[in-house]
Amino acid sequence: MDCRVVVEAAIPVYDVTTPDEAIRIAISKTGEMLNPDLSYVEISMGSRTSPEGEELPPAFIAADEALVALELEMTVFNVEREQHASRIARKEIGQRLENVPLKVLIVEVIDGEGDEDEDDTGNEDEDGDGDEDETTADSAEGSTGDADDDEDLIPEFDELVDDG
Repeated sequence: MDCRVVVEAAIPVYDVTTPDEAIRIAISKTGEMLNPDLSYVEISMGSRTSPEGEELPPAFIAADEALVALELEMTVFNVEREQHASRIARKEIGQRLENVPLKVLIVEVIDGEGDEDEDDTGNEDEDGDGDEDETTADSAEGSTGDADDDEDLIPEFDELVDDG
């Protein structure tokens, strides 16, 4: 099963005077931290509301420093359940955004038949076969993986050496 996961991040920004400036800098700063490893993560402004339900800007500014709410969206492939997808997204994003609080907002199951285009642009591993999710899931749950996986890699490596 594939899932779309939206994570809220609280990004600190320094030396700003307006909410628009803080948002612009936070998006840029976040993009730099995520790229090139997680270039498929979509970054957008988050939404905040007051306790009375009033819509607030995504940036809170005090003493020329801001805390900006951003939403980071990514697609996680080949997961067993929604909780598994949220853990993978938090781990992948959290590794690049050190000391940034994250909260999973949405985990939505994607129908696998109509999303062929997304598979080409949003794979989380470089070879496009979805193995990174399974590896991440195995390491997150304490499994060491299969010895067969290592044996499959050796012939591919040998073929590359022979071709060169």
